Amino acid sequence: MDNLPALPLPEGIRESYLPSHDLTYHYLSSGNPSSPLILLLHGFPELAFSWRKIMPALAAEGYHVVAYDQRGYGRTTGWDSRPFAEVDLNTFALTMLVRDAVILVNALGYHQAEAVIGHDFGATGSAMCALMRPDIFKSCVMMSHPFKGSPSLPFNTVSGQSSSGEKSDVHKDLAKLSEPRKHYKWYYSTSPAAEEMDNPKEELHQFLRGYFHLKSADWKGNDPSPLKAWEASELAKLPYYYVMPLHSGMRDSVRIPMANEDPATVSKLSQRWLNDEELSVYSESWKSTGFQGGLNWYRVATDPKNMKDVELFAGKKIDVPSLFISGKQDWGTYQEPGTVENMGNVCSRFKGVELIDGAGHWVQQEQPEKVIEILAKFLREVKKDAMSY
Repeated sequence: MDNLPALPLPEGIRESYLPSHDLTYHYLSSGNPSSPLILLLHGFPELAFSWRKIMPALAAEGYHVVAYDQRGYGRTTGWDSRPFAEVDLNTFALTMLVRDAVILVNALGYHQAEAVIGHDFGATGSAMCALMRPDIFKSCVMMSHPFKGSPSLPFNTVSGQSSSGEKSDVHKDLAKLSEPRKHYKWYYSTSPAAEEMDNPKEELHQFLRGYFHLKSADWKGNDPSPLKAWEASELAKLPYYYVMPLHSGMRDSVRIPMANEDPATVSKLSQRWLNDEELSVYSESWKSTGFQGGLNWYRVATDPKNMKDVELFAGKKIDVPSLFISGKQDWGTYQEPGTVENMGNVCSRFKGVELIDGAGHWVQQEQPEKVIEILAKFLREVKKDAMSY
């Protein structure tokens, strides 16, 4: 990654590389390396850089705060970077996601992390870490992507009464709508997706500007509310960046609503939380790596054959203190109907839901001060509870 420019990091954040027996981790850190560890997991299409605005403040709470580019992302190397048809998806299984975090914790000289905090795709990672290795990850925060619980297995099949009958194919139903649509996660899982998002590279910065803007509180089209069911008519209420026009790639799905946005206004609004220099970190990184590595995780998540490793944890709850944070203007909170409302049932020590006004999907970048306040309070409560346990 020598061809990438130095990161524009705030004071108090260090950039490092750490080789392991598998990956060479690119990570950012803040705070005293002898202090208790907090591990931060980024989302898509993000990087460890996405945590820059809250790391020094969390370090000031008395922690060693580490964020790393995950497998398939950024300046971390050693992952299977072959094309769609050749990549070994076993290396992108969710148990591998947790394994990467466990290896890094040990490589950093720790036996445990006081908290694992994840955003978007990273929220899946933080949930899996807490679910699978609660002995290592002592508390868990999920941002912008709620945890729907561990998988359920066919039960009491010996009686012949476990079948729930045929379910409607929501993807076929979406395609039959008067305005035909498709779900972004399943698009991301297809062969053309990475190529369509990668090119043309000279327009990548513009595409990402639109993508970040549309999913932020700056876009007036974000007024989320709970969906009634996992049905086409309800999913069609989601913006194009989640439920896309049937015959459009993600670039076109961004371009269509952005055609109604004033570029000068978008630029002015974004300077507050993601200026052009910061956005260039993302665009230059994706130019270098391409999107396929990040998209491989969606291929795993949308195909039950690739999720068999998680069946080992069927029925298990997250049994460490946990919290959900999202922006009030983030449709991600509700994209899977009923999930956020059920988190208290799938997390046994759930501390609640915090929705931050003035933030869309990129909550820790759009409203870092409010996120810091909520996280600091959660960490203090967890520490206090641990002392009285």
